Amino acid sequence: MAALTFITPDWPAPVNVKALQTTRNGGVSTGVYASLNLGDHVKDHPQHVAANRQLLSGYLPSEPVWLNQVHGVRVIDAALSSCLESADASFATRKQVVCVTMTADCLPVLLCDQAGTAVAAIHAGWRSLCDGVIEATVAAMPVQASQLMAWLGPAIGPEAFEVGSEVRAQFMAQDAQAELAFQPKGDKWLGDLYAIARQRLQTLGITQVYGGGRCTFNEPENFFSYRRDGDTGRMGCFIWLE
Repeated sequence: MAALTFITPDWPAPVNVKALQTTRNGGVSTGVYASLNLGDHVKDHPQHVAANRQLLSGYLPSEPVWLNQVHGVRVIDAALSSCLESADASFATRKQVVCVTMTADCLPVLLCDQAGTAVAAIHAGWRSLCDGVIEATVAAMPVQASQLMAWLGPAIGPEAFEVGSEVRAQFMAQDAQAELAFQPKGDKWLGDLYAIARQRLQTLGITQVYGGGRCTFNEPENFFSYRRDGDTGRMGCFIWLE
């Protein structure tokens, strides 16, 4: 079994804000799910997923509040969550409540405030990003947007995220500046999820934005990628207040 490897967000978060992003390495899953698959909604063996999640227990203060992610904009208070709610973001103000988002090309976004009183984890797939999941999460958090900072985890990069004109049009219908995040490629477009997220955060008044730049599609040794592989596992991005 390969060593468990994490990415630790490089951002000036308060000392009581803890966060980590898994890679695909360090678990027990095999085949296309090798090896640290955390998604129980894919076709991996349930016992392997449970064992992989158990491997994280030494690094987290409590069981993460897992979501049934549906590419929407619903946001929940993780401390009040019932079992496996359908939502694409969660926030926490209570200590040791772990917010998590699972991805395999979609963009994980973490938020915290400068005072270390609130955190959030957002599943920003292109649909939910377009429809306003970042905005909905910021609105749900009991702090001012200007007090927040963001970290963008590994997602499909701008050289690999090829979409049709209809996807570009949907983004531009929501926010005209999204035009700057698309480059032509034949009759398709290459979209930059990181750039769109930064635009949306900037519009909300969130100027401290870190991370971005990794590409799940182009790093098969480190990351699962749905666009690259189809059947594949999921990474987890976790945040909590100590």
